[in-house]
Amino acid sequence: MSNTFFRLHHNDRQMLTALLLIATVILGLMLFFEDADITTSEPQGMLAADSTRHAEKDVKRTDRGNYDEDSETQHELFTFDPNTATASELLRLGLPNGMVRGIIKYRSKGGRYMQKEDFARVPGLSLKDYHDLEPYITIAADFQQASLYVKSAKKDTLHHAIPQKLKEGETIDLANADTTMLKRVPGIGSHFARKIAEHRQRLGGFVSVDQLDDIEMFPTEAKRYFTLTAGNNVKRININQMSLKELRQHPYLNYYQARTITEMRRKNGPLKSLDELRLSPYFPDEVRQRLAPYVEF
Repeated sequence: MSNTFFRLHHNDRQMLTALLLIATVILGLMLFFEDADITTSEPQGMLAADSTRHAEKDVKRTDRGNYDEDSETQHELFTFDPNTATASELLRLGLPNGMVRGIIKYRSKGGRYMQKEDFARVPGLSLKDYHDLEPYITIAADFQQASLYVKSAKKDTLHHAIPQKLKEGETIDLANADTTMLKRVPGIGSHFARKIAEHRQRLGGFVSVDQLDDIEMFPTEAKRYFTLTAGNNVKRININQMSLKELRQHPYLNYYQARTITEMRRKNGPLKSLDELRLSPYFPDEVRQRLAPYVEF
């Protein structure tokens, strides 16, 4: 009874055989066309039009061995613009794959070669190779340095914007000169002009041109271009009312001197003159003389 159950009729066997045959043919065709696609896809990719958008892909395919540079690329020297040359053109010049990939990446990030010498900075490029390529490098006008070709309409304005230096015998008032005027002094640039203004502010004003020597490495020969007006007003500090921190901010008082003042005030009451500090080792005569124009009681 079981044999009867699994037995197929003659027509059923023929139909099943036909279906198996059709399936075998279809499977064979699928495998055949898939192999054909694999065989033809790589060369078609290598024959794609050279463009900046696909340049890195072409170089990477060369690295995978799908393109034999030595056997299929004819090395030759020809005029080229490193800002627009395609990967294929750079390879034809004899540049290695990694170097070409670096050039393309540099350009994709906005990098530009504005003059021939800029191409010498390509990583890995030897001096010999640069000398061989240099006669063939051309930079389109759009990529060249604009300042070399565009003349400024404000040339005279820029020229006069540079401070004119003082002539021998001319002077400026050290008490009131701003940084622009200070830069007119021979030997004084932006750095020393700023230092002079800052020192004047911290002191409360200058009482002598020689105080410029307080500034580190100040050019002594520049002092002859400065004068101080008579009756120059100097800002004074009341040393009986200021805290240790406030006293310490004055350029002529260090921490130990400021602490000596506050300790003497605490023990003896308000100071009446700087002479009361003469017994302190921190206040010799020259220190008290230098400080005298800037204090009051």
